[in-house]
Amino acid sequence: MRRLNTASDRGSGGPGEGGGDTHGESLPSGSWLAAFRLLWAGQTVSGLGSEITRLALPLAAVLVLHVSTFEVGVLSAASYVPLLILGVPAGVWIDRVRRRSVMVAADALRALAVGSIPVAAALGRLGYVQLVVVAVLLGTGSLFFDVAYESYLPGLVGRAHLADSNSRLQVSASVVRVAGPSSAGLLVGAVGAPFAFVADACSFVVSVASILGIRRAEPAPRKRPAVSLWSEARAGLGFLRGQPMLQAIAATSASTNVFLAAFVALGTVFLVRQVHLPPAIIGLLSTCSAVGAVLGALSAGWLRRRLGSVRIMVVGLACTMPLALLIPLTFPGAGLVLYAVGVFAIGLGSVLYNVHQQTFRQIVCPEELLGRVNASFRVLTWGLVPLGAVLGGLAGTLIGNRNAVWIATAGIAAAPLWLLASPLRRLRDIPDGPADTLGEASLG
Repeated sequence: MRRLNTASDRGSGGPGEGGGDTHGESLPSGSWLAAFRLLWAGQTVSGLGSEITRLALPLAAVLVLHVSTFEVGVLSAASYVPLLILGVPAGVWIDRVRRRSVMVAADALRALAVGSIPVAAALGRLGYVQLVVVAVLLGTGSLFFDVAYESYLPGLVGRAHLADSNSRLQVSASVVRVAGPSSAGLLVGAVGAPFAFVADACSFVVSVASILGIRRAEPAPRKRPAVSLWSEARAGLGFLRGQPMLQAIAATSASTNVFLAAFVALGTVFLVRQVHLPPAIIGLLSTCSAVGAVLGALSAGWLRRRLGSVRIMVVGLACTMPLALLIPLTFPGAGLVLYAVGVFAIGLGSVLYNVHQQTFRQIVCPEELLGRVNASFRVLTWGLVPLGAVLGGLAGTLIGNRNAVWIATAGIAAAPLWLLASPLRRLRDIPDGPADTLGEASLG
């Protein structure tokens, strides 16, 4: 989940000058669709592989290496280290080169990193330090891939097709969230945690092949005067600082992510110790969020056409997130419906919001700043997630799990207030151009 005006950051010409980019164009139907389908297919396969690693990495640490709970926590936090250290500079580097090459290199890095685990296990050399290094490399690859990917998509499909493309990608991501954990569990059970990583390594190879198969040429980035890395980074941060609507989106995303991280840290323990549920029922309840996400992705286009792209982003989040307050009311038996409805609403609202906030950023940000703005946005909205998880666990220890869940879900429910207090509440649709047109956007 995610984020009017510094003309100096945009250079003397428009976004299309000097490189023939398509950030502001509608591409012919066949031109964008074939290229997008390749990217879409590769990301769907890669997403399924990542679900395997999400489960297999901590399982390899616990079942094979018998590490402590603290060491598992360190392993989980390791993937966030690159974001905190490299997040802002990554955007500068990505704006200096062709983004497709960054995506290929990032996937190759991730394939080698996860592929090293089954090799080490087969040789009897797998250790905890290697798992931590792999987690850091996966975090690095994900940072560079995701920023480059969000910045590459507008030029690939054209602005007119961005919302539909983001919706389709969210459908795949949501379906993977439903099918991924069970598939990963079966694979880990069949071949063991270390060797399950072979599937994820192969999925990154498929992603690389799909990206290389795209025939649509990516224009070279516009040449810019030689300045320091920090000066270029400040352009992305400065753009965000000058856009009240993007600031509201960033604040919404950051607060939602922090309180969601706290809730995720508490959710399973709450269901086990306060609601006294067996693992099978907990797993079933957990899928309700993914089902909501699938419904949100499938309905995003229909709702956008009837309500408007900005309005559905604001109203969708405001109508769903308060239902999170049903979760701490959960009790055994019929009370499980409260939990199911709460997490379903979170999944539904999150996807409706994500599709349209991402499209909003991709459209209103000048093409030459996309990498820096996306990277800065990612640091702002995801950088505090580990802290949220730690504070959630600490609150559960100090004041009890149910009370801590009340705090976490209250934070989730309040997150849409950032949007409602911003100029976004008066917009119906995303404006037709970069940020300097926001003052003339369609009101409704």
